[in-house]
Amino acid sequence: MDAPDLTPAEAFAAYESVRSRLPAPPPVAGACRAAASLDALAGQFDVFLLDAFGVLNIGETAIPGVVERLRGLRASGKRMIVLTNAASFPTGELVAKYRRLGYDFAADEVISSRDALRAALAGQAARRWGVMIPEGASLADIPGKALLPLGDDAAPYAEAEGFLLLGSGGWTLARQARLEAALARDPRPVLVGNPDIVAPREAGFTIEPGRFAHLCADRTPVVPRFYGKPFPDVYAMAFERLGQVDRSRVVMVGDSLHTDVLGARVAGVAAALVTGWGFWSGVDPGPAIRASRLAPDFLLERP
Repeated sequence: MDAPDLTPAEAFAAYESVRSRLPAPPPVAGACRAAASLDALAGQFDVFLLDAFGVLNIGETAIPGVVERLRGLRASGKRMIVLTNAASFPTGELVAKYRRLGYDFAADEVISSRDALRAALAGQAARRWGVMIPEGASLADIPGKALLPLGDDAAPYAEAEGFLLLGSGGWTLARQARLEAALARDPRPVLVGNPDIVAPREAGFTIEPGRFAHLCADRTPVVPRFYGKPFPDVYAMAFERLGQVDRSRVVMVGDSLHTDVLGARVAGVAAALVTGWGFWSGVDPGPAIRASRLAPDFLLERP
């Protein structure tokens, strides 16, 4: 669902309104040191955990200069993993997308919140899941007794034994009302594969599954379970792939205070907030940093 008129201040306020459902950060405040780009961090860090939207790309467009900067970091021996909350499509499709944009990430260098959700599902009894997913997107990698895409038909909302919120492309307020009514009548598990409330696109923000999950939490007896940044599951997956690393030499680079900076704090790594692209493009994040007390270690003018 598009919300091109949503301002960064309004998006920030939406995240602040649900702080009680986000992980509590340790009492660590970053110094907010200014840096021009990722190149300025190369001497301090060996591993770069990279958000996608706002760091690698805006929508379907690569951010200028980032492909070349990452290529240079890799040539100097730096390691990198993309940590993205994009869950509409299997991670293999994300890898292919980044390659089309010019990035050279290997398959094991991209971890999505969808991966974290899949891992959680693997340890549960199979259910008939009703799924928020864009029309035509593949569900082949998602385990379950049955997978029922949620649309305008009432039947899947009644038949599902639980709900997976993966992607909100095509989602409508009428579908949201149907989901909330179904949960009010018969509370069932809600697992959220994309905890983002908004995402930056070329023409403004889009509303993401996290927003609709929080509405369900506000209006029904259900307490959703979230997978992806800022929750620790994706970071655990990243460190499992990295093996033994010094976490003081790891930095999370992102454009959001409540997903990337908070997630970095929860994971025990440094945080760099991109200010010139993505969430805070054209807006001073200083007041939001002070209000949220989510201070990054670095403020990057560009990735």
